[in-house]
Amino acid sequence: MSASDLAVDKIVQWLRQRHDLTMQTEARALDCLEAGDVPGHNAGMRQKAELLANMAEEARPHLEGLPGEARFQFAVALENFSASARTALRLNSLFYMSALLYPDDHKKGDPDNLSLCIERMAEQKTEFRAG
Repeated sequence: MSASDLAVDKIVQWLRQRHDLTMQTEARALDCLEAGDVPGHNAGMRQKAELLANMAEEARPHLEGLPGEARFQFAVALENFSASARTALRLNSLFYMSALLYPDDHKKGDPDNLSLCIERMAEQKTEFRAG
């Protein structure tokens, strides 16, 4: 396995952990809503958005082992997720925060956009393209 492939595996592992944390945060927020704890739900959705908003910046050290073009493509993809989350936070829109990661036609049980992106990264390695 090449050094570039190992670097991809490293960032993919980190992203999967970040994704898991984000989904756990969202699940706790939804549990709060079901229990009638609206402030808890709102705080959880804000925390979800903050995790995503900071993701691109926090991923940078993990991208260092990638060759230039791959590093750029991974960074662009992650920045797109983070930018959407920053917009949701700036607008203070709970609806937008709750919809982060999901396409308009998302059905329960379908993978979210971040998990799909991570799997593409894992499969395509340094050939991954953000678009």
